[in-house]
Amino acid sequence: MNLLESRCDRIVKEEHFSAKRRIALHEMINHLQPGDAVMVLKLYSLADSTRHLMEMLNLIDEKQASLCTLHEGIDTNTEACANFKSMVSHLLDFQSDVISEKTRQGMYEAKRNGAVTGRPRKPDENVKRAITMYESRQYTLADIKNETGISKSTLYRYLEN
Repeated sequence: MNLLESRCDRIVKEEHFSAKRRIALHEMINHLQPGDAVMVLKLYSLADSTRHLMEMLNLIDEKQASLCTLHEGIDTNTEACANFKSMVSHLLDFQSDVISEKTRQGMYEAKRNGAVTGRPRKPDENVKRAITMYESRQYTLADIKNETGISKSTLYRYLEN
């Protein structure tokens, strides 16, 4: 089945495939009325990531409309697909958890192998110069920051250690 066979009232063809430049899609969603159905060939026509799909589902939901996909056979108006948004939400959480865990494991492994993780340290010569300026009591903290690029909190952290 295609969109023409689906008896769509209006067919929107997007000129850009970039998610940020899908102007026609966003205009169409902005003009949705309660009870309307957004029909797409594939989910990818609507969104290019799980997070983006969730955002689009929320927008469609806010307009009290439904989503139908021809390729995947999803129709959020049917009981079988009524929980689709909830499933996408769970998948989004799952993806976030997987990314977080992989990041945590990667950082642990890097630390175990001697790599330094976190924000790069300030160059030692700037820190030494900032400490010297601070201890001379001739400069304000603003002067020290402007001259060395070392903020007040960074300077105090180095002074404590």
